[in-house]
Amino acid sequence: MKYDYLIVGAGLYGAVMAHELHQRGKKCLVIDRRDHIAGNIYCEDIEGIHVHKYGAHIFHTSDKKIWDYMNQFAEFNHYINSPVAVYKDELYNLPFNMNTFSKMWGIRTPQEAKDMIARQVEEAGITEPKNLEEQCLSLVGRDVFEKLVKGYTEKQWGRDCKDLPSFIIRRLPVRFTYDNNYFNDRYQGIPIGGYTAVVERMLEGIEVRTNTDFFKFREEHPDIAEKIIFTGMIDEYFGYQLGALEYRSVRFETEVLDCENYQGNAVVNYTDKEVPYTRVIEHKHFEFGKQDKTVISREYSSEWQVGMEPYYPVNDAKNSELYAEYKKLAAAEENVTFGGRLGNYQYYDMDKVVGAALAAAEAIL
Repeated sequence: MKYDYLIVGAGLYGAVMAHELHQRGKKCLVIDRRDHIAGNIYCEDIEGIHVHKYGAHIFHTSDKKIWDYMNQFAEFNHYINSPVAVYKDELYNLPFNMNTFSKMWGIRTPQEAKDMIARQVEEAGITEPKNLEEQCLSLVGRDVFEKLVKGYTEKQWGRDCKDLPSFIIRRLPVRFTYDNNYFNDRYQGIPIGGYTAVVERMLEGIEVRTNTDFFKFREEHPDIAEKIIFTGMIDEYFGYQLGALEYRSVRFETEVLDCENYQGNAVVNYTDKEVPYTRVIEHKHFEFGKQDKTVISREYSSEWQVGMEPYYPVNDAKNSELYAEYKKLAAAEENVTFGGRLGNYQYYDMDKVVGAALAAAEAIL
């Protein structure tokens, strides 16, 4: 055995695991099938702008231990996520707050907004929501649903809201204050210099090989390491023998524009179904950039197929049951730890990824 641990995936989970194991004197090899480290938080330098190649990533947490841990590897700026939604020729602030309601209904006070929502919820008359549409109507009424939820959600999931389960929207964040801060977490920001530099610092002193497919590598080097940390797709690890788990994928169209400021905000959602993309990201605003040019990315949601990049697990009843069967296979796999978004078939915010990796590292040590 040349290494104590083979860590499959150089994303945030794999990097935290590698760092912690390395700090405890374990010899690690990190491999990744992509041509770069940092997984989906990878930032590419274009025109001096740190472009979030796989979609917007804003670090936020209320856990001071996680925040302090991340601050070992980067200084964070004071970026506050305040997305804007465009519906046809109307523009609204997100999350749903008094700025949203004032624009939508021409009102000023929290009580007026509460009364309007209560009236529309009563008009909907739904007591036991059977699908996402009914769930949303029973929470915020028809106006917010039609303008800010319906089109965006149907693009995101590729299905009519009536055909989506209600649990996708267990609750909707509604604030009766004039506050556009999307997250309630105490700590929030973007690492100065981008996320790739964060992962580079985590992996200092550790051997990393990119452009390396795990399955081919394992065939060629079956005894390379004593134990494996696997952060890829759990169903792919087992050769899809029980069937493929479902995901939604995302396609990005990124372009450099010869202007200083394209949309005035980092994140603009397009909630009208007639607009084919879900949102436009203008990357320079994550770090308050002053560059002469700007870079934007349009995001298109799509159905996932084997061979495509998986992004969002479809955690409905059918897939949850299938994952439970794969989890049984994983539990019987000696000397392999499955983790991360794909290994656990679960969508994680970044702070939860870090927390899960730290807990897993502590457990296996």
